[in-house]
Amino acid sequence: MKILHTSDWHLGHLLYNYDRREEQLSMLNQMTALVCEEQPDVFLLAGDVYDTTQPSASVQTLFSDALTKIHEACPTMRIVCIAGNHDSSSKLMIFHSPWERMNVSMLGNVSREADPNDYIIKVGDKGYVVAVPYAADRNMPDDFFKRLSVQVDEMNRSTQLPVVLMAHLAVTGGDFKGHDNATETMVGGIDCQSAEVFGEGYDYIALGHIHRTQFVHGTNHKARYCGTPIPVSFDEAMGDKEHSVSIVELAQHGDMPSVRTVAIEDPRPLVNLPLEGFEEWETVRKQFEEFPDDIPAYIRLNVLVEGYLPVMANTEAQQIASRKQCRLCLINAKRKAQPNQSNGYQELTTTEFQKMNPAEVAKMYLEAKGESCDEELMVLFNEVMKGLDDED
Repeated sequence: MKILHTSDWHLGHLLYNYDRREEQLSMLNQMTALVCEEQPDVFLLAGDVYDTTQPSASVQTLFSDALTKIHEACPTMRIVCIAGNHDSSSKLMIFHSPWERMNVSMLGNVSREADPNDYIIKVGDKGYVVAVPYAADRNMPDDFFKRLSVQVDEMNRSTQLPVVLMAHLAVTGGDFKGHDNATETMVGGIDCQSAEVFGEGYDYIALGHIHRTQFVHGTNHKARYCGTPIPVSFDEAMGDKEHSVSIVELAQHGDMPSVRTVAIEDPRPLVNLPLEGFEEWETVRKQFEEFPDDIPAYIRLNVLVEGYLPVMANTEAQQIASRKQCRLCLINAKRKAQPNQSNGYQELTTTEFQKMNPAEVAKMYLEAKGESCDEELMVLFNEVMKGLDDED
């Protein structure tokens, strides 16, 4: 079975109010061309199709048009798409029946009463895909991944076809560098799960949610995040490391997967100046002046400050940008290391505060007041925030 594994498209994403439709359309066209060239048996889209739970009509049209073209590039290919934590399950599932006529399986939610058979998809005589959309822990049935493995093993006993699991979640042992709101136990508002939760019956585990391409440590090169095809934030800009999709091949059940990556070109890359770390304003300003005029990049300037940015820094940066094709997004000011003030409050620049999520702000406030803020409280806070997002 030949698989194209992709995830985290985040269609509709705005970067500092810049519309990224141009880059996203380029990515989708490259995805279609790759399907035409590779002719996979199955196309796996492992969640976070959209950047928000309420995508606009034009963004939903962008997705449906792209999926139609991808189907037409290889009509026999099975397309399987699951909802991620950024997606609205109802919006993905609303046209479930019409999509099935185009060989597309959409899976939007999981509940305690879920029937395992609804999440097992047979891909002709090539193999099985077990597809599990994102679900909060309270909605996930106990040992669901293991129960699905047992179920598909019974179905596969006489044929021994490859078995692939697709899921959208954070797994302990991954590299979370560059991901928003990442700790050792939680990434992007999702609690990390041990790889043991999957059990032993899968030949390849296609994961979404973490934006960095990687195998998960301790899974014998079976569990893999394919990463974002184009970066979503400046912290994901990896210099000379390209964003990509993964092509996976499995001969039969029990075999090790063969995996290679195919780079996705970004017509408007995200560039940090300096490329690594922070420098004082005069150094960063000079680097920005020397940045090529004809590269249509997004730019973030990472500036180390004693107290605050120089008064003229924003004006100077805008003047430099006006002479180039790039788009200046942000002067990212970082204060030089200094002890917290005696009153218990941490002094932050505006940029540092803007980068914090509500949970981090709440935690900082409670600790400044002398109150404890453990992981359980943070989990409850994030669940409340997720519930508010879903209501919107």
